[in-house]
Amino acid sequence: MMDVEISFDMGGVDWPLVADTLKQAGMAHYQPAVHRRAFAASLVTVFIRYEGQLVGFGRAISDGAYQSAIYDVAVRPEYQGKGIGSLIVENICAQLPRGNVILYASPGKEGFYETLGFRRMKTGMALFADVEAMAAKGFTE
Repeated sequence: MMDVEISFDMGGVDWPLVADTLKQAGMAHYQPAVHRRAFAASLVTVFIRYEGQLVGFGRAISDGAYQSAIYDVAVRPEYQGKGIGSLIVENICAQLPRGNVILYASPGKEGFYETLGFRRMKTGMALFADVEAMAAKGFTE
């Protein structure tokens, strides 16, 4: 594992880099201000820096009692495979209330999350804004 800095607040976050990281990871990405608003509205945020540079992040929303959902877990491509994604998810989960945690994963990344104890759901449903695009990306049947 690399010697990294873990932060739980949004101070000094490079939001254009967040948008670019999500884009490079093949995930949903928007204008930087939209990501900033989504992270600000989240119960938990985690940012990982290496040598002062943002290399990964994630967030979770929750009802604060027994239901939570993890979103936007992403690591810059050149830092993937170094344990950073696991560190992000572990730090998010450690701050969530005890209960159910749903994780929204990109197609093809399910195996990674299984190594962290997540299980595939049989009853997951979605109502996406762009139905055709999400089907083309493999998110829906």
